[in-house]
Amino acid sequence: MVYGLFFGDSITYGEYDGVFGGWVDILKRYALQKFHEGNGDELILFNLGIGGETTEGLLKRMPAELSARNSSDGNLVFISYGANDLAIKDGVQVVDPGKFKNNIITAVQQARQFSSDIYLVSILPVSKNIDGVVTGSGKLRSNEEVIAYNEILKSIAADYSLGYIDFYSALIRDKEILLSADGVHPNEKGYGMMAEVAIPIIERYI
Repeated sequence: MVYGLFFGDSITYGEYDGVFGGWVDILKRYALQKFHEGNGDELILFNLGIGGETTEGLLKRMPAELSARNSSDGNLVFISYGANDLAIKDGVQVVDPGKFKNNIITAVQQARQFSSDIYLVSILPVSKNIDGVVTGSGKLRSNEEVIAYNEILKSIAADYSLGYIDFYSALIRDKEILLSADGVHPNEKGYGMMAEVAIPIIERYI
């Protein structure tokens, strides 16, 4: 059986989705259903999202997580970060663009020891209500920074021949109805749309 490892923050974890549990959990159920229907090989998906995590936290735990979930039949690795890295708190960016790029490259190099199927996942747009505004959490996010950090992810994906999952483009047009009240996390509809984008990718391995 092939393992799929989803590294990320609260959006990977599925926060604010009390119905489906987020996009990764939707994919987990989909893969399991396909297997039980006799429509493919077994694909076990692990949701390794941690709320609030940045690429700094990822690098600390990634080697252990990869070693603990290493399938002899192969692994898929999904890396979904940036929403917390790009945030500005107390006037300072949590992880600046240069450090973010280096961290993602390091994570890719770690993942390559276990997998040749690696996907970088785009950062979602934020709602107009919080674009450039300091929220109750004390963090400021802007769509300008989201676009800039997504360009970093796209360039790394191109340079290292990785997959790139463009959730940003899928949600940008209707973001005001696909994001939850906090303007950062998707709601059930948003997570459902993300799963629709990702299902064709995991179907390649079922």
